[in-house]
Amino acid sequence: MKVRRLSLPAMVVLFFAIASARSQEKAAEPQPPAPEFVPAHYTKYEFRIPMRDGKRLFTAVYVPKLGAFHDPGPYPFLMDRTPYSVAPYGEDQFPKHLGPSEEFEKGGYIFVYQDVRGRWMSEGAFLEMRPHIDNKKGPQDVDDASDTYDTIEFLLKHVSNNNGKVGIWGISYPGFYTSASMIDSHPALVAASPQAPMTDLFLGDDAYHGGAFMLSANFGFYAFFRPQEGPQTPKQTTPFDFGTPDTYEFYLKAGNLANLEKQYLKGSNWLFNDQMKHTTYDAYWQERDLSRHMKNVKCAVLVVGGWFDAEDLSGPYRTFYAASKFNPETPTTLVEGPWVHGGWARGEGSHLGDVQFGSNTSEYFRQQIQFPFFEHYLKGKGEAPSKAVVFETGTNVWRHFDQWPPKQATPKMLYFHAGGKLSFEPPTEIQSRDDYESDPNHPVPFVGYTTNTVPQRYMVDDQRFASTRTDVLTYVSDLLEEDVTIAGPISPKLKVSSSSTDSDFDVKLIDVYPNDYPNPGEEGRPNKRILDAPPLLMGGYQQLLRGEPFRAKFRNGWEKPEPLVPEKMTDLNFSMPDLLHTFRRGHRIMVQVQSSWFPLTDRNPQVFTDIPNAPPDQFTKATEQVFHQKDAASGAEVLVINATKVSIKSLIGCNWWPSLDSERKIVGLTAERKLRDQTNRLHAR
Repeated sequence: MKVRRLSLPAMVVLFFAIASARSQEKAAEPQPPAPEFVPAHYTKYEFRIPMRDGKRLFTAVYVPKLGAFHDPGPYPFLMDRTPYSVAPYGEDQFPKHLGPSEEFEKGGYIFVYQDVRGRWMSEGAFLEMRPHIDNKKGPQDVDDASDTYDTIEFLLKHVSNNNGKVGIWGISYPGFYTSASMIDSHPALVAASPQAPMTDLFLGDDAYHGGAFMLSANFGFYAFFRPQEGPQTPKQTTPFDFGTPDTYEFYLKAGNLANLEKQYLKGSNWLFNDQMKHTTYDAYWQERDLSRHMKNVKCAVLVVGGWFDAEDLSGPYRTFYAASKFNPETPTTLVEGPWVHGGWARGEGSHLGDVQFGSNTSEYFRQQIQFPFFEHYLKGKGEAPSKAVVFETGTNVWRHFDQWPPKQATPKMLYFHAGGKLSFEPPTEIQSRDDYESDPNHPVPFVGYTTNTVPQRYMVDDQRFASTRTDVLTYVSDLLEEDVTIAGPISPKLKVSSSSTDSDFDVKLIDVYPNDYPNPGEEGRPNKRILDAPPLLMGGYQQLLRGEPFRAKFRNGWEKPEPLVPEKMTDLNFSMPDLLHTFRRGHRIMVQVQSSWFPLTDRNPQVFTDIPNAPPDQFTKATEQVFHQKDAASGAEVLVINATKVSIKSLIGCNWWPSLDSERKIVGLTAERKLRDQTNRLHAR
């Protein structure tokens, strides 16, 4: 019998076939689970750190294990102080992740998490945004600056293998604690990043905007954020039952704020009551405004906010401006991106609602801005960031400026005109105005769909539903012949009158898309066979950019409201938070004016009264008048950057450019390519 010999190629094939089979067999065998990263690389310690007044604050510390990282240390501290619990508790219990992002978790840091005074496992009494004490006279004078100072002092002495440097970060309420830590800070605190920091709850952060109570967001928050007695760990809670999927219906039926509290919270949450009853800018709010205390800040500061943050939109600007003003020698950077509240800390940041941003902006922030900032100041690596690193919506590019607002931005007024026109040219009419009837019993909704919450996407939602209402005034420009870029605050300046003694005047700035703007996943001609969700039609989309209420009784000051004199013209001048946005060629600019925005804000009865306790018969209709004539012009002032003044240098370092979709045929592809080519040449040098 002859034995056939395999050729060399056949032997190679057989070898790989056997290897593949064995590999599959091995893969089919049950494998031990891979150890979770955090417990495999960190040792956890729990401390009850004594403060100067004797109270002890619960603190969890995660220290890199010996040999866990290529960098053997010593390591800097990175701290987060929170009222929301540092769970899980127990030295053998670990969270899934540590630090602001994955880069830190794997980068060699000692992480510190602390329950703030009076929350969860920490002793002491909790105060809402505990007022800062500038002149402390003894150990009983404590605030969040002193608690952070005492915590750092303890950590330096009791946690080994540290390099003597501390960083701190936090978002929202933890952002407030981060800001507080910067004042009269410990010498070892060298870097702080307050992100969406609560700064002044009455002047534009969570509680009040333009004197109007942010109803839905605040009731929803305080339905679960409640006072605590004594140290305790979190327990499972039952979400508040609205009894309807429609919060518009819920809050309208609830009546005034006092009845809402009485019927549902029933006196159980003094935190909500404090928000509700302090309806003017009184001592309660003023002593909690952290920006006026932002002095003796010695650490580098990275202030972070989102253009579309529905909760703490104003806090980042107030913190940035105050820190820069009182501490001109301290490195202070403002970062603003196209994000919702805390959106930079999670996800891709590629879109919000129907609006696309052309890149993963959140990932860019975490990898290219936040991580390098702490690496630079805590480890001496890399370079410090620019004064302002901001994302320009509309063109979808990152820009770097040496001041904010940019020095090249100049004020220009968008004027209202008869016939719903909007223009940079002032009106010439001798007499001209628009009237509308506002009914608080049928308020204008803040979104065009049913919702059981405050959807974060509302900040850029389509406003076409509002444009069709008779109680909303709409002013729109002609098609833009060139790009218009605005940078900085938006300042409505209105000449109004009312038939009653008080009213709200809500102003919205809107980008109107061209009618031929492409639809996502467009399939061609219209098709009546729509059996599922209706298609998204972007042609004529009215994208909200900014919207703020203003309660007319505060026109002369936040502390002492004054009634309107019926039928008498009066000035309403206020400011809306900053923005960097380009209205593209072929788009239109729109401004809307209305007198309710429900249930985002509470209803103004349109009578000068104690609004939280206003009885039903005080909620009455009113006729509102907005003037747009030569001696009484109305509109909105914006800061405009001339296209010829845009610095190429301001774009250097940007990883992403506007996507070259079909809209670029409208806005001018050639100029965009020239700009990109110029920047590439600068990079090449």
